[in-house]
Amino acid sequence: MIDLHTHTFFSDGVLSPFELVYTAKHKDYTTIAITDHIDYSNMEFVILNIIKAVKVLTECYDILVLPGAELTYIPPKLIKSAADECRKLGAKIVVVHGETVAETVPPETNIYAVKAGVDILAHPGHLSEEEAVIAAENDVKIEITTRKGHSAANKEVAETAINKRAKLVLNTDTHMPENLLTKKLIIQTLSDAGLPVNYYDVMQKNSLEIVNARRHN
Repeated sequence: MIDLHTHTFFSDGVLSPFELVYTAKHKDYTTIAITDHIDYSNMEFVILNIIKAVKVLTECYDILVLPGAELTYIPPKLIKSAADECRKLGAKIVVVHGETVAETVPPETNIYAVKAGVDILAHPGHLSEEEAVIAAENDVKIEITTRKGHSAANKEVAETAINKRAKLVLNTDTHMPENLLTKKLIIQTLSDAGLPVNYYDVMQKNSLEIVNARRHN
């Protein structure tokens, strides 16, 4: 299993990077990205500390661990420059906290994220057709999330993305150990989103595209 959106106590998660990765390994994950919430106030601190953990974890456990960042509440016009800065600091996976129905997020976050060419637009809420088209053009993957609250718009997101040929990925937005993927959770999330169970294979392939493109950059 591949999960490219998780959090540790470097932002609002409850686990350390070591606890998170070991728990994911125990649940048969093959790849995990640690993508704590980032803005300009904590960017360097969080990314560099995640990278320190990743180096040790990769040596100790048979699981691919990627350092990442979730750009959160960044003023939309600054998303591209913030993403570029995260990559310079060593983040392999750059996620943007989309305009979820569960929170108030700066308007136009979605459109600026897909124009910026980040890796994943997370829980985008009311994804527009224009946003989906640009995501497809820029190979920005659209997230279907297992996380309660954010997942309320999954069906709408899936329909819009598929209609406009934007690629979907399945992530957990994990904040605590019980949020991590299980077969039951995958089946339930896909069913609620109006997707067949075997569509998970497509989503994993899309996640693997990100991993292969970013892991050696």
